[in-house]
Amino acid sequence: MGRLTVTILLITIPLFSADVNIYERNCVKCHEKLPVSLDKFFFNYLLKYSSERQVKQALRKYLKHPKRKSSLATEEIILRYGLMPKSTLSDAELREAIEIYWEKYKVFGKIE
Repeated sequence: MGRLTVTILLITIPLFSADVNIYERNCVKCHEKLPVSLDKFFFNYLLKYSSERQVKQALRKYLKHPKRKSSLATEEIILRYGLMPKSTLSDAELREAIEIYWEKYKVFGKIE
């Protein structure tokens, strides 16, 4: 009976984790601990960079090389939580995560 339980667990765990995309696994997991939600960061990027191309480019640059000067987090957030660590995602994974982030929070085409 114990072997059957272990076998079922080993088979079903990957099935449940497959529903979690790269953005959820790598971005949301850490950011949910912050008092400022990811949508607020998105709107800050949108206000500063305004176009989809520029927002994605700025995000990619910051995530690959986080610097205080280029951070859109408030000074209080940086002092309390620090700068985020450099992303360990590959370029393709980073692009995918940013694309999911963009699609989740973009306002273009959603306002009538």
